[in-house]
Amino acid sequence: MKIIECPRDAMQGIKEFIPTKKKIDYINQLLKVGFDTIDFGSFVSPKVIPQLKDTAEVLSGLDLSSSSSKLLSIIANIRGAEDACNFDEINYLGFPLSVSEEFQKRNTNKSINEALNTVEEIQNLSVKNNKELVVYLSMAFGNPYGENYHPDIVAELTHQLHKIEIEIIALSDTIGVSEPDNIVPLFSTLSTEYPNIEIGAHFHTTIDKWEEKVDSAYKNGCRRFDSALKGYGGCPMADDDLTGNMPTEKLISYFTEGLG
Repeated sequence: MKIIECPRDAMQGIKEFIPTKKKIDYINQLLKVGFDTIDFGSFVSPKVIPQLKDTAEVLSGLDLSSSSSKLLSIIANIRGAEDACNFDEINYLGFPLSVSEEFQKRNTNKSINEALNTVEEIQNLSVKNNKELVVYLSMAFGNPYGENYHPDIVAELTHQLHKIEIEIIALSDTIGVSEPDNIVPLFSTLSTEYPNIEIGAHFHTTIDKWEEKVDSAYKNGCRRFDSALKGYGGCPMADDDLTGNMPTEKLISYFTEGLG
């Protein structure tokens, strides 16, 4: 059972710049908890996410000496991957690949097939530099553009990623529309068909729906969950302003108090 704590996701939408020292102090506290992985920053253009322009500086201030937690950084292209690979402290690179053609083009100005070529290049770079690539399948449970959505599309992308030996895939609920009816078939199918791939969940949720999402995923094979303390971090594309990240404390209560 793995919990990936995501301060990067919690902080990136905050407009007021958080001082670098505060970020360092906060993440150093998280490193003492025992999370499997800390999603701590990203190597993307500061024009896109100005809050995370100091990721390299934050990394230099982290105390990893007594922590078992591994570090993950989000990247969006080859250049970001190359930058992240310069740091031995980083274990995982996280790359978002969309199930939605429209979202992929808006984010990267590439088609899904073109983005898959980028994934393969980054995978080769990761292997060369002793990193592991985590692919986040965004819009994995639906999209807001009226595009055709079906679990088979997610399954086909998973198949393509399997062919290039991606071993960790996180199904990401970009707009907060995951529910048992679409969580169960995805996780039950993918965890059965791809037992050698770690299929994770990056859910966005309102406070009243977190448990049904976790329960549906866990009981259908998911053993990797992304979360943020208090559910902090916006979901700007969700219809409901109260939708945020999966609250870490709720996850912990679920797994320590009898699996729901």
